Amino acid sequence: MTHTKLLQSCCFFLALLVMNKSALIGKSHSKGKDNPVLQYVVNNSVREPQVMEKLRLKTMEDTWNIMMVPPEQAQLMANLIRLIKAKKAIEVGMYTGYNTLNVALAMPEDGKVIACEINQEYVNMGKPFFKEAGVEDKVNIQLQPALKTLDDLLTAGEAETFDFVFIDADKINYDNYYERSLQLIRKGGIIAIDNVLWSGRVVAPADDDITSQALDALNKKLHKDDRIDLSMLTVGDGLTLAIKH
Repeated sequence: MTHTKLLQSCCFFLALLVMNKSALIGKSHSKGKDNPVLQYVVNNSVREPQVMEKLRLKTMEDTWNIMMVPPEQAQLMANLIRLIKAKKAIEVGMYTGYNTLNVALAMPEDGKVIACEINQEYVNMGKPFFKEAGVEDKVNIQLQPALKTLDDLLTAGEAETFDFVFIDADKINYDNYYERSLQLIRKGGIIAIDNVLWSGRVVAPADDDITSQALDALNKKLHKDDRIDLSMLTVGDGLTLAIKH
């Protein structure tokens, strides 16, 4: 092994040690399920509507359930939506719709959420729960690449008309999603970006880990972006909140 490779391996190992001793616990239904502090938080703060619980449990049957937003994070975003009185939202990466349902329930009767997804199977899983919750008219599902949906909205003159955007799709395109979202969001609106810590791998991205590299680059870009106010939280797998100036 060359000195460079050895140094990189040591740095990665140290990053893992730091991660394991950090405040990054993970999601309550995956890496954090056995963490007593996180479970205390869930047991003593989460107020999950029954229909959301049903969809969460249904989603847990899916192999990729780790992609689901945990209830503690969903509730945080629902409270932010209520706080800014959001009526128009976009979700970039719907998965089974657990957080789409969360957003729709948090908005008033005339609220609308545009949900971007490319997998029909996941859409079909969520739809019955939207209907059960009485929010199916609030949810506009776009079954196509999210970038096309965002570009279509801009072309349609929807710039600066949205209150809240949640980005949780393919990480390589995060910067593209962010830039489009920044155009679509109003002043004072919030862009929430998921998985920004990527299980700690952003601390020292490996040479062949383009996903961690892309997330790290975006994190550093947002830190210097004077178009927004910023907070990066250790909620779930890392959640960044960007508030447009």
